[in-house]
Amino acid sequence: MNPVAPRQVLVTRPEPGGEETAARLRALGLTPVLAPALVLQPRPFAAPRAQAILITSRAAARALRPMPLPLLAVGEASAAAARDAGFADVTAAAGTAADLARLAAERLRPQAGPLLLAVGEGYALDLAADLRARGFRILRRIAYRAVPALTLPEACHETLSRGKPGKILFHSPRSAACAITLLQAAGHAATLAGMEAFAISQRVADAAAAAIAPLTFRAVHVAGRPSEDALLALLSGGAAEPAPPGAS
Repeated sequence: MNPVAPRQVLVTRPEPGGEETAARLRALGLTPVLAPALVLQPRPFAAPRAQAILITSRAAARALRPMPLPLLAVGEASAAAARDAGFADVTAAAGTAADLARLAAERLRPQAGPLLLAVGEGYALDLAADLRARGFRILRRIAYRAVPALTLPEACHETLSRGKPGKILFHSPRSAACAITLLQAAGHAATLAGMEAFAISQRVADAAAAAIAPLTFRAVHVAGRPSEDALLALLSGGAAEPAPPGAS
């Protein structure tokens, strides 16, 4: 059996976020092992007329061209990415889709026109339904696709053959499910079962648990709020260092 390397942390987040998370782990004295489960592919679209734009991820912000419209972001990380992309009027919600819907209801009026919801393919369906229930007309547009990675990076293979990372990070339900499928297909099911999983939310933890079943992780930890700051604080057992601009 491979020895456990407790300072090594498997990062399943897609790029460019994966390397940003890796940099934060190094600052905490941990050794990241990159295993991106998804590959993000921007999908340009012609923007329809709308009173405001809503986004639920940094990937969506990066895929958009700046527009002279107010932009509401799900949290501070996606708001920072939107500002970096050139948007001027940006407001951040508290971190969840429900928070974003509440912010839209507070700041915007259904009578003022439709809302442009720029999202990843297959994402934010619940948010669109919530906003429609509040009386808004929603124009949902696909800003990017997230497709499953076909292979693990060679460096990840080498690390898993030499030793067993003690911990694995999950940032979204889909990346958790895809990462587990990818690792199992590569012959690392037993390795996964010996790791501690750290999830950014309970929904992500539930997706990871369902994907690994009938096996289980050695332990599952859930961040107190859906942010990478909270996730890394949980991982390190203390306060994580402040996130750089654009981190989630």
